[in-house]
Amino acid sequence: MRVAALISGGKDSCYNMMQCIAAGHQIVALANLRPAENQVGSDELDSYMYQTVGHHAIDLYAEAMALPLYRRTIRGRSVDTGRVYTKCEGDEVEDLYELLKLVKEKEEVEGISVGAILSDYQRVRVENVCKRLNLQPLAYLWQRNQEDLLREMISSNIQAIIIKVAALGLDPDKHLGKTLDQMEPYLLELSKKYGVHVCGEGGEYETFTLDCPLFKKKIIVDSSEVVTHSADAFAPVAYLRFLELHLEDKVSPVPDNYRTSNYIHNS
Repeated sequence: MRVAALISGGKDSCYNMMQCIAAGHQIVALANLRPAENQVGSDELDSYMYQTVGHHAIDLYAEAMALPLYRRTIRGRSVDTGRVYTKCEGDEVEDLYELLKLVKEKEEVEGISVGAILSDYQRVRVENVCKRLNLQPLAYLWQRNQEDLLREMISSNIQAIIIKVAALGLDPDKHLGKTLDQMEPYLLELSKKYGVHVCGEGGEYETFTLDCPLFKKKIIVDSSEVVTHSADAFAPVAYLRFLELHLEDKVSPVPDNYRTSNYIHNS
């Protein structure tokens, strides 16, 4: 099946792409929703649906995969927050609809790769959009054990770093920029102590993927800065803003069962 991958830049959307390919599907394009550039503090959009921290690096992510990228600015907000979603003008879900509608028209995709693990809120809305567009959602991580998933991601050579922290026990100065491999023992400890979701499904942390087996080149962070969103004494919210990045050639081969054509469409 020809598949477009809905990506945030994080580990989950990346690992789900790997699962799609393992299942015999072909990733032919990437799709991403981003905050408006003129929005104050636009790196971090308070959205029920989308991860926006790290969005400045998404173009490079697509270049690393050598795949066409379709991006749309999030114009709506969370209007219909009920358990069941119905088409609602001005809702951020309609931005997803317009984005995937365009991708389907341009790339003739039949399925959408989605990295959702636990959020019914996200699942219901993605399924609503896919149903309206006659697309098949592919969510291979859905309701998987999070400890197993994290272990698999690390062993699958997903090189992702922590770019946002928002939980008791996570310290911006200590943990931002750390890799999943470095963080795994501590995340397991926090899970036992405080009930932290090991994969960050409760919003405890967010990641950005710098390299994985699907990348033809790897992303190198040359410089970044820590931005404090909320200076809470117990659970501060802070994120990494990438300032300079570049791509570096990889020695190891990558799978060639998907099209490689770098193209960016912004709307």
